[in-house]
Amino acid sequence: MSQYDSQFEENLYQLRREKLDQIAALARATNPSLSDYEARYPNCFAFTASVPELRALGENLSAEELESMHLEASVAGRIMAIRVQGKAGFAQIQQHGQRLQIYVRKDDVGEDLFNLYKLLDLGDHIGVRGYLMRTRTGELTLHAAPIVLPGHELSSGIKAPAMRAPAITFLSKAMLALPDKYHGLEDIEIRYRQRYADLFTNPEVREVFVKRAHILRSVRRYFDNHGYLEVETPMLHTIAGGATARTFTTHHNAEDMELTLRIAPELHLKRLVVGGLDRVYEINRNFRNEGIDRTHNPEFTMLEFYQAYANYHDLMALTQDLIINVAKEVNGTTLTHFNGNEIDLSKWTRLSMREAILKWWPEEAHVPTDGIFTDLNLAMPAVFSLYMYYNSPTQDEDDVLASQTPEERKETARKAAALWPAYKQAEPIYMQAQDDPAGTKEFARAALGKLIAGVFEALAEEHLIQPTIIYDFPLAVSPLSKIKPDEPDWVERFEFYIGGFELGNAFSELNDPDDQLRRFQSQLDDRKRGDIEAMAEVDYDYVRALGYGLPPTAGEGIGIDRLTMILTGSRTIRDVIIFPLMRPQRPSNEPNPNPEPDHTQGESAE
Repeated sequence: MSQYDSQFEENLYQLRREKLDQIAALARATNPSLSDYEARYPNCFAFTASVPELRALGENLSAEELESMHLEASVAGRIMAIRVQGKAGFAQIQQHGQRLQIYVRKDDVGEDLFNLYKLLDLGDHIGVRGYLMRTRTGELTLHAAPIVLPGHELSSGIKAPAMRAPAITFLSKAMLALPDKYHGLEDIEIRYRQRYADLFTNPEVREVFVKRAHILRSVRRYFDNHGYLEVETPMLHTIAGGATARTFTTHHNAEDMELTLRIAPELHLKRLVVGGLDRVYEINRNFRNEGIDRTHNPEFTMLEFYQAYANYHDLMALTQDLIINVAKEVNGTTLTHFNGNEIDLSKWTRLSMREAILKWWPEEAHVPTDGIFTDLNLAMPAVFSLYMYYNSPTQDEDDVLASQTPEERKETARKAAALWPAYKQAEPIYMQAQDDPAGTKEFARAALGKLIAGVFEALAEEHLIQPTIIYDFPLAVSPLSKIKPDEPDWVERFEFYIGGFELGNAFSELNDPDDQLRRFQSQLDDRKRGDIEAMAEVDYDYVRALGYGLPPTAGEGIGIDRLTMILTGSRTIRDVIIFPLMRPQRPSNEPNPNPEPDHTQGESAE
């Protein structure tokens, strides 16, 4: 594939190369000993200030004060606007996401440097020396002018003489034209592919990633201040564990062994708790071979932490405190705006999964009794009726659904589509249980747990806009969680939701090695029955680690990318990942049979 998008771009590249040659010729005219490389790219000089620093310095000073103080400075940056008017010109240079105007006059800089100025293009990098002033319109400006630099002592002890530093120094040529100054870089796919152009063209994009870095600093500071130790665990695993997900695989040539990229650091972190590191955390990269949509990217960043002598109730309180603290440090407030909603991160709601299902089960679909959470024979007919309510309403329900807007009807169809896989997955076990209740008892319990989790996702998740903790999950979807003492089919687990999607998952850790081995083996059974996300191999070393004694421990994972979405108001995960995964770009004359999906319109099917 060519480096140029068009013949026009190639021609422009060649035109700018000719300008670069002219700039080199100007440099050699003043110093014939320079090589071609040095003439084009001279050594950078020391700059006394950055653009933000100069703006802060002159912000509250009047034109008269600046004139009397004669503040000399030198700065470097990228040219984002430039014009020439006779023997003078103005330009805007950008650095650290901020811009500063410069004023260049031929009488001040000399004929050679003014000729250099006229050869500059948008995107070029230059250094400018001069003094701060204000124009007639009041804009803070650096007036380009030569500066006398004081002498300095060399390493030999000899004092170098003072020198007259040039007003303009050419640093680097932009061989490609910047995106249109009125429209910026708007094509969403090009922005993700060419993030380098996105960053200097769209200042708000830069601010998202500056804020992301601030979020990471704030998270680290919080856990460091609470006695946690930051650690690093392997990214290459011999056995994928710690989550249910499809893996990426690779081969290690020297050892001739198959490896998987990490789907979660959980089992390694809990090994460290066994070893006596009672509070550990890791900000880690995980890799899951899953679909791409508004909240999913195959490579993502997670915070995962574990605390000995704690349970999931302790982490509920810690989670709320963590999110509130990070929001205040990063945004200065607990209020944030996401997807058209104002969210107050200081106000939290707690609901059990069962309470959430019953709360958002539509009354018109006949709210069932609590029996659906304990008996598959009661749950299956109730869920089927719910599916039929969304998919093909009865005459009594026609009035309810007929009044819906097209968008609401689309949402109704989505719920039906979301319910159906959960129902169909449980249906074979349900049918077998009619003929052999005793023989299918364990399978029926597992099928019921997965059905309940599926119903929750279909009914409740979209409503969880304000910060909400959903606690107590079915055992069937929680292979690493501790069972509730009085409810053997439920575990001490919670997830927290903001903006309508999950940000974190936590539980009281299972620390019984025998129970853990049984659950790993159950995962193998699930995989044999077609669950491609279930574990493919038992991690016997982890079971052995538990044999040495894992203290009562609570652990949690929080999606850094999703948290950044909430705190920056970014609609898709690709807006907060600096280089999201993209299909390879094809030549412009070759059709793409698999175009990139539209990641701004809800979630894609996985």
